[in-house]
Amino acid sequence: MRTADAELPGLEEKTRFLLSADSYPEGTGSVCLMETHMARLFLTDNLVYKMKKPVRFNYLDFSSLDKRYGVCSEELRLNRRLTDGVYLDVVPLRLTAAGTLSLGQSGTPVEWLVKMRRLREEDCLAQQIDRASAHSLAPLLQRLQDFYRAAAPLPLSAVQYLARLQQRIETVRSGLRTPALALDGVEIDGLAARLVAFTRSHSALVGKRAENGHIVEGHGDLRPEHCFLTEPPQIIDCLEFNRDLRCVDPLDELCYLALECELLGRPDLCALIVGRYSEDGAPDPSLVHFYQCYRAFLRAQLAAAHLLDEEVPNPDKWRHKTRMYLDAAARCLPAR
Repeated sequence: MRTADAELPGLEEKTRFLLSADSYPEGTGSVCLMETHMARLFLTDNLVYKMKKPVRFNYLDFSSLDKRYGVCSEELRLNRRLTDGVYLDVVPLRLTAAGTLSLGQSGTPVEWLVKMRRLREEDCLAQQIDRASAHSLAPLLQRLQDFYRAAAPLPLSAVQYLARLQQRIETVRSGLRTPALALDGVEIDGLAARLVAFTRSHSALVGKRAENGHIVEGHGDLRPEHCFLTEPPQIIDCLEFNRDLRCVDPLDELCYLALECELLGRPDLCALIVGRYSEDGAPDPSLVHFYQCYRAFLRAQLAAAHLLDEEVPNPDKWRHKTRMYLDAAARCLPAR
């Protein structure tokens, strides 16, 4: 019989346990908590334990223990595609017969954690951005290129791909137009309209990405903070909870990475990053602008979504990010 979440220890009780250095069977001198919209990460001296929050949104559902086990298992499987020895296991947090929580003893699983090897933060591209060069990025970009070229193309027609992009643009527009956000509706509607107009006026250019077999199951969240310039490079934290959002044009993902590098002060890296994956020759500049505008628009909506949480620890941070991405979308608007 499955245990209902209401009968399990709560999120805060589990968090208190995992914040104690004595809770870890391998031992650690300290534990540091990092929090995202959907998870809490507990960083020990050498490992990371990632616990999903029991949340449900329109694009994911972590509301039950069984669902969290499933998504943890997917996270392990998917992230092993672009890492080596980083994603170690899915481990149970158990409730013992004595009524205590344990990571090592027998008992009833009350949570599932993704166990990872801790990478050095100073090795991530976000930290290395000022020193990033063609030489230092070459192994990372080669690994991504090999990954994309080995991926099976999705059977998606041009019409289907265009419709999917248009629907996603509308979903983002609708999210940003949520009245509680009090954003400029004229600005948001204008950005969405320009993006949709591009998919129509350049339907052959965009649609052939699908017709030529370039849509694959990719990473889904290719940001500098997820790329580690180690030997070999490691690319972590893919979008594991929604396959549809993970199925992308590799050029789209690389444009996203280039956009994030630009926002960190390195616009000069764009040509290097997007030019590396050149299956049909150099990418059309207007398509690069379209994908970067689309990604900035999407990131604005994701940042703004934090402002709709019941508790917002740092609302100014998310307002700033929303504004930053809307400005980036305006800068990247493709030609009509």
